[in-house]
Amino acid sequence: MKKVIVFQHVQNEDLEKIEEYLLKKNLVIKKIRLFENEDIPKNLSQFSLMISLGGPMDTWMIKQYPWIVKEKNAIKEFVINLEKPFVGICLGCQLLGEVLGGQVQKSKFSEVGFFNINTKKTIYKDKNLNFFPKKTSVFQWHSYEVCSLINSNIENLATSSCTENQLFRYKSHAYGLQFHFEVDLHTIEKWLKEKTFKITLEKIFGSNPLRIIKKKYANDFHKMNLLCEKFIFNLIKSFNIN
Repeated sequence: MKKVIVFQHVQNEDLEKIEEYLLKKNLVIKKIRLFENEDIPKNLSQFSLMISLGGPMDTWMIKQYPWIVKEKNAIKEFVINLEKPFVGICLGCQLLGEVLGGQVQKSKFSEVGFFNINTKKTIYKDKNLNFFPKKTSVFQWHSYEVCSLINSNIENLATSSCTENQLFRYKSHAYGLQFHFEVDLHTIEKWLKEKTFKITLEKIFGSNPLRIIKKKYANDFHKMNLLCEKFIFNLIKSFNIN
């Protein structure tokens, strides 16, 4: 059976819907809980796919989170040396950007909640993402972004009014996604149990954020998760992962 390695940076930011999609394809998931100082396996070639998730920390916080350096080295080995499929989400996207020679800088303003992203013409040549609509609403939670991606092997696939590199691809196998299309309403319920997450969501959505989000964005979650599912299934098929 094919194996997927997942870098998890904090307890409450997990694979969410992606776990469901991977299990549908009978893939073995190996989570490396970096927040618990779990070691990254030395033999990365045993894995068919690498996924790096989000987290509240920033890429430059190496003193507080020394595993950031180890993770970036693992991403470099997997993406550049082994040239195996990779998906980086939010923090994972920023780590990929730095590995590829880009910089992570503070955004003009934080994007927290649902924001539109606009796809570029380049996306329609991508066999794993060519179904994406020209404009779609996705869930965001970031205040930093990847900049200065001048690597000739990188294609910018989508942007937003605030963030230039919302979605990019390195060669044909590694993807950076600044947004979260793996989360759903159950994720929001889980995040509301965490004090810092709850405070942020209450500032944006009011004193009862879950009720407001359910009422206003239930359909957005559904559409976004369908995009996530199709991308993951396309990726699995393209690289013969299952």
